[in-house]
Amino acid sequence: MKIRHIVMWKFRTDGPITPSMVAQNMKSRLEALNGKIDGLIRIEVGINDIESSSAFDAVLVSEFESLQALENYKKHPLHIPISQYCKEHRTDRKTVDYYI
Repeated sequence: MKIRHIVMWKFRTDGPITPSMVAQNMKSRLEALNGKIDGLIRIEVGINDIESSSAFDAVLVSEFESLQALENYKKHPLHIPISQYCKEHRTDRKTVDYYI
């Protein structure tokens, strides 16, 4: 059964890199994974355009062939450095995973 994996991030505002720069970097790096990881059907990153107190800076929407494919993606050598970069720059993260 396919699974949709959604992640939203808020990025730090107290460093030399702006949240917008981090979001652009995340978008480029994550979307470059399309077609490179077995079981990953699609991956898209949206960057927030409308500021509000409840807004997150970026969102990842991805689809996988199975829950196992999602777990493999999380441990994949191409994904790990992106995840580490994100952890260095985020202040909050929320996820939703559901079968489609």
